Amino acid sequence: MAAAEAADTQLMLGVGLIGEDAEKDTNGEVLWVWCYPSTTATLRNLLLRKCCLTDENKLLHPFVFGQYRRTWFYITTVEVPDSSVLKKVTHFSIVLTAKDFNPEKYAAFTRILCRMYLKHGSPVKMMESYIAVLTKGICQSEENGSFLSKDFDARKAYLAGSIKDIVSQFGMETVILHTALMLKKRIVVYHPKIEAVQEFTRTLPALVWHRQDWTILHSYVHLDADELEALQMCPGYVAGFVDLEVSNRADLYDVFVNLADSEITIAPPAKEAMTMGKLHKEIGQLIVQSAEDPEKSDSQVIQDISLKTKEIFTNLAPFSEVSGDGEKRVLNYEALKQRRLPPATENFLYHLAAAEQMLKI
Repeated sequence: MAAAEAADTQLMLGVGLIGEDAEKDTNGEVLWVWCYPSTTATLRNLLLRKCCLTDENKLLHPFVFGQYRRTWFYITTVEVPDSSVLKKVTHFSIVLTAKDFNPEKYAAFTRILCRMYLKHGSPVKMMESYIAVLTKGICQSEENGSFLSKDFDARKAYLAGSIKDIVSQFGMETVILHTALMLKKRIVVYHPKIEAVQEFTRTLPALVWHRQDWTILHSYVHLDADELEALQMCPGYVAGFVDLEVSNRADLYDVFVNLADSEITIAPPAKEAMTMGKLHKEIGQLIVQSAEDPEKSDSQVIQDISLKTKEIFTNLAPFSEVSGDGEKRVLNYEALKQRRLPPATENFLYHLAAAEQMLKI
């Protein structure tokens, strides 16, 4: 087996099954039915919370995903048809945990596992397929469809969202999001619908394509003490919430995006670092111009923004020097001040150097 394929198959961490029991009473009890390998009580409770079967409003969300302490979770939920061998279950969810961000890959695989459980009514076949993908990167079955891990490139997952949609909603204000991401600030996104939150948040890291870092994404967070503690350990992040109560949690964000009302708010403590000037206007205009070009695809828009970002780093280069230990480049603040750049530009470059850990300690 090719080394790359071997590396890919080692990304999955576990599989689990959550079921809603039809027998208890009309409310149905939601139970953690089975998992492989075993999981911690904390993670189990988290996944029960994320699974829509435990949601009070009983809305069915076919697929949700998110991250908790560097473990990604992917949950597909289905209603059990009358024709199924499963007689005591009304709905169930298949949960996959993994080390990588790839919603399309795991949505495809969990759908196959769902079909298997509906057909056989036991986790045995699911377990076999899980182990086949874990060891060989492939599972094939005539009636349930086949799955090939390497069909799902990570880069494709990074490019799956639409930057154009974000710009058509926020226009020039998109530059606030770009600046916040460049400076590794904390962005909180709210919308009552989880699908809207996930679509929007997953796209934001593409605004800083040069980092290709989706570990900053926490697309589905509850206002739960343990989850918030894990989130606050991250220096900068993009976090999605469906509870409007998060707007009152000023300790959680530097930038608050109310997707439902198309509003972006900068928190007072972050205003100084996020002061907008001529440079930001230039970046904003470039983003809008590129995104509004009907000839351009989303990935071309990302490329345009990325080139502009590289230009900003090129601007920073003359003010940086190799540090005393020769390890990395650090900012020469005096050189930056001597250039007498517009205050907002100087301020931004200084905070960018801080975000990139280029300040002398």
